[in-house]
Amino acid sequence: MEKYILDQIKYGVKYLPKCLAGSYFKPVSNAETQAFRQKAGGFICGVCHPNENYDQLRRGNIEWIRIDIPFPYEQDGTIRKSYEDFKDRCKGYKDRGFKVMAVTPYPCDYIEAGIDPRRDEQGVRDVAVFLLNDLRTYIDAVQITNEMGIPHFTLPLTEEEAARFIGVNAEAMYAVKQDILVGYNSAGPQADLHVMLKPYHKYCDYVGIDIYIGCFANVGGLLYFFEALVRYLWNLTGKPVVIQEFGYISGGAPKTKAEKLDILRGYGVESVKEAYDKIEMFVDNLNDRMREHIRHVSPDVSHQADFIFKSDYVNHLFKELPKTTLIPGYPHTPEGQAKFFRDLIPRMHRLPFVGGLIVYCYSDSDRCYMCGQSDCPTETRWGLVDVNGKEKPSYYAVRKAFGRIRGKCPF
Repeated sequence: MEKYILDQIKYGVKYLPKCLAGSYFKPVSNAETQAFRQKAGGFICGVCHPNENYDQLRRGNIEWIRIDIPFPYEQDGTIRKSYEDFKDRCKGYKDRGFKVMAVTPYPCDYIEAGIDPRRDEQGVRDVAVFLLNDLRTYIDAVQITNEMGIPHFTLPLTEEEAARFIGVNAEAMYAVKQDILVGYNSAGPQADLHVMLKPYHKYCDYVGIDIYIGCFANVGGLLYFFEALVRYLWNLTGKPVVIQEFGYISGGAPKTKAEKLDILRGYGVESVKEAYDKIEMFVDNLNDRMREHIRHVSPDVSHQADFIFKSDYVNHLFKELPKTTLIPGYPHTPEGQAKFFRDLIPRMHRLPFVGGLIVYCYSDSDRCYMCGQSDCPTETRWGLVDVNGKEKPSYYAVRKAFGRIRGKCPF
């Protein structure tokens, strides 16, 4: 994790300022970006992880949905039921007029199935070709894996190996993609990943970026940072940009010192220092999901305390959003979340090189997938609807903004 952060700072200093400055002197579109919206059937107005409430989705002026493709094969070569179920699910959306952006499996999924991307590139190519040919009538676009460079998604590959994995997929898909749009994404700027992938951009219809200003770590930001990041990516790559994930948390607040101490005591220590001194015991006392995640991302016990307390995982431990983790003027409330979408969506649509936006995500979660806690705000309160499917203020804000883009907004 520490290496990842240092690498992002290094490459950010090298590329971000000049790319951002250069974007203001570069034409705001080219033939490829102009054609992208046409190929996509217009500006992509989408949402991640939808449910099957098709009527509610349609009322929200949501036309694209983004979901993950399970790895198709068992180790013996038979087709997995989860993959067949995925196809049925896609058909349900397609039959009702929605378009599907499908995220291909992660490197660890290949390894689990007996195909190590570091040693068997032909195996990777074969899976890529199979997926596009087999899913042709079920999907409209693919994103090649997800957020390479983020340790818990990338491991056990290095970032260089992950870039090669994306490139091999893109090259193989290019030969068979026909009308399917193909691209990849990054978590934030990740200039190093995009530079490594430059030789493969000719095989891509778009480059994607996931942006979560004011929601992670102890860092805030401005709404303008979204424009700065897509301008940087446009100048760096010259490709149409799709914001594959963006959103804003609708709840969460700082914890007091007393509240944090109570949490630490619940895990058997009286201070952060004592947690460092007794890190093996401390991790053993965490819930199953937290132990699994920490040991996966930081297998060296000597680094686990730093991972917990010096990365944004500390927000999961304490189930808080620090006071600096926000965009000024956009509190982490249902109304603040709605204002975020109301202001940001039209701003991104006005940039001709941006091909679309996919909201993260459709529904609140009952439990945080990173730490397993139901009251951790970081990964539970992103939804346009709550866990019971009730529409939040953000649903109506997105409905109106997408409706105006698509010419369907009567209000």
